Amino acid sequence: MTSDDTAYPARSRAIETYSALSPAQTESVLALLTEATLNDGQQAVSEQGRLYLRGGAREGIAHLLLTVGDELVGYAQLEDTDPVEAPAAELVVHPAHRGHGHGRALGSALLAASGKRLRVWAHGGHSAARHLAQVLGLTLFRELRQMRRPLTGLDLPDPVLPPGVSVRTFEPGRDDTAWLSVNAAAFAHHPEQGSLTQRDLDDRMAEPWFDPAGFFLAEREGELIGFHWTKVHATEGLGEVYVLGVRPGAQGGGLGKALTTIGLRHLAAQALPTAMLYVDADNKAAVSVYERLGFVTHETDLMYRSET
Repeated sequence: MTSDDTAYPARSRAIETYSALSPAQTESVLALLTEATLNDGQQAVSEQGRLYLRGGAREGIAHLLLTVGDELVGYAQLEDTDPVEAPAAELVVHPAHRGHGHGRALGSALLAASGKRLRVWAHGGHSAARHLAQVLGLTLFRELRQMRRPLTGLDLPDPVLPPGVSVRTFEPGRDDTAWLSVNAAAFAHHPEQGSLTQRDLDDRMAEPWFDPAGFFLAEREGELIGFHWTKVHATEGLGEVYVLGVRPGAQGGGLGKALTTIGLRHLAAQALPTAMLYVDADNKAAVSVYERLGFVTHETDLMYRSET
């Protein structure tokens, strides 16, 4: 959620909703997102949202385009796929068009489309986004921390795997079903991650950054019990602890820490200066583990929701 709203514009404003965008519309939105990222210092729309943007029609996904005249000045995405939670949204206004009420107009359209059951991300938690949440009547619901640590001179103890556990790398096609099953079990409490489908996995494997050599699987007696999927942000010089999961029943034996160490060593071997990860602030146990591994909070994403 990125905006800066003070007054409504004098020129005509229109908001249209689409289930899928044309190639030209997609390019326009991606260009808007690029400008916003350069201005704000972080993405206004998450990786999953950008995949939805480029991936054609998806059930439960809506794209809202805000135009003034013929110019695209705002974008919002609404995801209504969770059977329990309120629909989730992200929105952004072009930096050159902030301060004219466009963010409030998009937020109001999202509230109307969701029946006033809405969760909205504010990446970076900037003051303008906090103000917009207040104007829309939304309250703070969730805090997601981005944590970082240096990889140069990485000095971590050798990983100690539980008895009978071995680690290998992911093989696309062979390991898809088993990984999706363990991921769903490990993140049953976390619908954004735990609900990933084969299409979601395929989308990620089609991305330029995907490298199975950085996707580590832990097995016991041939059964997948945990994983550490790393990701490289080459332009930013960042290595990411992208997804780390251990199947329920296999937790508590040090496997998560061992997999984290294996992944960090892999990223450090690629001469990346910094590692990053995302973790919910209320997951005190995970935050504590990462802090002991040298991670500190770099920035925070906030999620707001309606009270109805």
